[in-house]
Amino acid sequence: MSDERAVQGVLARYVRATDRRDGAAQGALFTDDAEVRIHVRTGPGTYEQIGEPLIGGAGVRYAVENFMKPHPEGGTGHHVTADHLIEVDGDRARLSAQYVVFETRTLPSPVVRPIESGYYETELRRVEWKISRHDVLGDLPLEPEA
Repeated sequence: MSDERAVQGVLARYVRATDRRDGAAQGALFTDDAEVRIHVRTGPGTYEQIGEPLIGGAGVRYAVENFMKPHPEGGTGHHVTADHLIEVDGDRARLSAQYVVFETRTLPSPVVRPIESGYYETELRRVEWKISRHDVLGDLPLEPEA
């Protein structure tokens, strides 16, 4: 398998773990010193960071298991990523991808609707290709907690 496909596979496993709310699987994709920063768009080409960075796979796992809202009964989320730009330089790589998250519900009636979109800007290190930094650049404000 090429390095580019291996790097793209990390993102595929990341979004699937996010959709399942599987903190252990998602955390395993990050180096121990990785930083994850969440940003929201504040204007054309400008973003503001929300909160403090998550550090390492353990921080990612904790956030998924304790801060991500569970899917409602009869509902789930599905990530779609596109336009992957991948650069590999030795044991380091950069990946840029667009994403859209769809909410899918079967109850009370079937619906599929986009709820989130943006870009993933990701740096990886070859330790079985793990994420060393991951920026989520969201286009929409986060939904308030109920």
